[in-house]
Amino acid sequence: MFVVLLTYTRSLDQVDEQLSAHRAFLERQYQAGVFIASGPQIPRAGGVILARGLSREDLQTLLAQDPFALHGLASYSIVEFQARAVAPEMSAYIEN
Repeated sequence: MFVVLLTYTRSLDQVDEQLSAHRAFLERQYQAGVFIASGPQIPRAGGVILARGLSREDLQTLLAQDPFALHGLASYSIVEFQARAVAPEMSAYIEN
């Protein structure tokens, strides 16, 4: 499983111009079963994505297709971890 931290590299006005396209990108990844949670950081300096089911390399390739990446609006930091314990409603995400 991965935690992806996005950090905006441009103004929020520029980020907001691509927000609809970014959300459409996120939705496609939810439909594919890759992303399991996402949202803005507070304060709004970037975002956070939880992803699973692919390699780090494949995730990097996927994130390069995000409109935020394509337009140079965010940098991405990827942290991989193994979920050993989760709340009951998240049990499908425990990795052996």
